[in-house]
Amino acid sequence: MALRTMSQLLRPLVGLTVSILLLTVVAYPLAVTGLAQVVFERQADGSFLLRDGQTVGSTLIGQTFSSAEYFQGRPSAAGDGYDAASSSGSNLGPTSRELADRLAGDGAAYRTANDLPSDAMLPADAITASGSGLDPHISPSNARLQATRVADARGIAAELVLALIAEHTEGRVLGIIGEPRVNVLLLNLALDERYPMTP
Repeated sequence: MALRTMSQLLRPLVGLTVSILLLTVVAYPLAVTGLAQVVFERQADGSFLLRDGQTVGSTLIGQTFSSAEYFQGRPSAAGDGYDAASSSGSNLGPTSRELADRLAGDGAAYRTANDLPSDAMLPADAITASGSGLDPHISPSNARLQATRVADARGIAAELVLALIAEHTEGRVLGIIGEPRVNVLLLNLALDERYPMTP
């Protein structure tokens, strides 16, 4: 009798567990993926950008630009930089000595690269990583601080680069959410298209 009662109790529990498993592991992900493919097809497929038939990057994931003629994104704590498989922040808190040393070093390097005074105020995104480590945007003020370096490296007037920054500045979502931002990849591609480097 006790064994029969135990199997009567376990049967619905096992059935419920399997049902929830199928719902959360199979049905829900398939439904969300299908909806994303219909409503946000480009984003669901990675928002890849092509140039001359070759993929040059994604508008959703940042990448490293180290040449002086390109705008550089914010620092990344994801793996070796912008590694989507290692997406994360540094998890260093405001009292961390390691974080303070890194910020001081990154700030000095940023000022040197952009020929700024040693006491120049920098926007936070110039030296801090985003929470994901994959942010493809920088603030307009960060972009403007890099404009002279980019213009000099390309041999063009800084006003042309500043105008391009203004043209590629995205506003707040719905006018109230977030901050104005500039997608680094799109800005660099526009630079190459409008002011190509001469060999």
